[in-house]
Amino acid sequence: MKRIALILFISALSINVNAQTDVTTFILVRHAEKSKDDPRDPSLSEEGIKRAKALNEILTQADIAALYSTPYKRTKSTVQPIADAKGLEITIYDPRSADFLKDIMEKYKGKTVVISGHSNTTPLVANLLTGSDQFKQLSEDDYSKIYMVSVTELGKGTATILTY
Repeated sequence: MKRIALILFISALSINVNAQTDVTTFILVRHAEKSKDDPRDPSLSEEGIKRAKALNEILTQADIAALYSTPYKRTKSTVQPIADAKGLEITIYDPRSADFLKDIMEKYKGKTVVISGHSNTTPLVANLLTGSDQFKQLSEDDYSKIYMVSVTELGKGTATILTY
């Protein structure tokens, strides 16, 4: 039931955003659960693979223009099912600089972009987009949040947090 409500919400958001071409929608997620195969760059665990597939199912109806990920296996693997389903490439970004957000706003204004990050970078990006400091670093075991941020210009966005 929760998944159906989430799908309906995202579908409605996509329709609403398409009607307002000056609004760019960012869908921000932390990478899914990681395995213990490599301490520096782990893959997704079985649970993480299931979560990545669930994210793809949730976003099936969303008109996604671009996918962004940090250069790590776990972040790329989280959005890879979306890339495969929609025929999109995953663009690598550097989470240490906010310049990539300016580039996205110029290139994808009025569209929807998915960004896969980490427990610290995902809330940071949400804060940069909303011009606030309301989102804190996620706990080490929290992989379930989706930040839906609608932005007309950087620092002037509104956010809704969903779980999946």
